[in-house]
Amino acid sequence: MRNYEKEFENRVSFIRDIIAESGADGIVYGNSGGKDSALVGILCKAACDNTIGIIMPCASKRNYNQDAEDGLTVAKQYQIETRTIDLTPVREFAVQQISAASTLNSAALTNLAPRLRMLTLYAVAASENRLVAGTGNRSEAYVGYFTKWGDGAHDFNPISDLTVTEIYEFLRWLNAPVCIIEKAPSAGLFDGQTDEQEMGITYRELDAYLFGKKVSDTAKQTIQRMHDQSEHKREGAKHYA
Repeated sequence: MRNYEKEFENRVSFIRDIIAESGADGIVYGNSGGKDSALVGILCKAACDNTIGIIMPCASKRNYNQDAEDGLTVAKQYQIETRTIDLTPVREFAVQQISAASTLNSAALTNLAPRLRMLTLYAVAASENRLVAGTGNRSEAYVGYFTKWGDGAHDFNPISDLTVTEIYEFLRWLNAPVCIIEKAPSAGLFDGQTDEQEMGITYRELDAYLFGKKVSDTAKQTIQRMHDQSEHKREGAKHYA
């Protein structure tokens, strides 16, 4: 287990240095009501008092209920300023306009919400001279479980090297709300969705694999397949040279 007291000090220092070097006045991040955004919000608030979390419900009913409530619970405990921007009408308009020119498949529709959320965060950041904090972890990055140019975008990410197992350990050390620690991880992309169900593996299996421990052949094959198929997400855009 990591020394989370030292981890906390180092990550807060890392964030402070980035803010100082950039000349930014503050930080903005997406407060999804999940484990990753909770840890990022706590770290950013400790480093920069001018940190705001944006709750951005988008189509899914749980975005308006459980996710928003859990996000507010974290924000209240750690005194993080919170704003809510309802993106459902924005998504509906986008679907209507794009559908007039192309037939949207399930992947395109699912990825609309993360990309609209990132568009929103950068609009707020540009308007208020803030940096956008990323909320992606090492486990999900390895298998590409994020949306390119959506939740995969950021100005800096203070938790990118942490696995999901370590995220939970860190949150327990910080005495984060039980509703976050006991909640089944979900991107909240649609009602009833959970990360593990969608990926077809558990985070326990994924993290064990990343730590070099033995996992089942089925889990190993799934992880390797997801990693190979998502390489383009980690490489970024390719340019003619």
